[in-house]
Amino acid sequence: MSYRTNPDRILENIDRQRSRLEEGLGGGLDRQAIGRELDTELPDVDATNPERLKRIFAIVERAYAKAAQGRELGKLAARFRAVGDIPDHHARGDVSVSIQYLDSERPDDVGMAPFEILPERLVEAKKETKTSRPDINAMKVLRLELRNGVLAAYKKVEPRIRDALRDRADMGHVAVQVTMDVRPVE
Repeated sequence: MSYRTNPDRILENIDRQRSRLEEGLGGGLDRQAIGRELDTELPDVDATNPERLKRIFAIVERAYAKAAQGRELGKLAARFRAVGDIPDHHARGDVSVSIQYLDSERPDDVGMAPFEILPERLVEAKKETKTSRPDINAMKVLRLELRNGVLAAYKKVEPRIRDALRDRADMGHVAVQVTMDVRPVE
């Protein structure tokens, strides 16, 4: 066998490439996609609770959009290039929504929603996108999980947001961070 067709050498090169990628991406931060949004526009003094709740939800939506369109989500999708090749390989993760009331002493409200990605989901995405590129199919699955996770996490944290509205904690600057964390299951 020649050097180019030797399967052992090919696998060694693939392993070296993966280890270089893992080292270069940083420890732990390469598995997260983060979207942050800060709203400095104060609501009217006579704004109703539903209007103020809509303001906070709009900030969450903008943070979600930043996370869904960010480069970090593309890096997460690129990590799925071999998921279709290994039938028992899958990933777990969680989506968290953190709402910070910067002009109030109220603690942050944090909601979290777990998810799981199985290879079958990527096969379904492949049928929908009609492409065999695993990063594009993974991007579709990750964006869907991000959207569902943000909505689920927001539903969990909504009662605490309503308490914050009663305490008038939202009558100042509000920051929202949406984080998607994906880790492989061994």
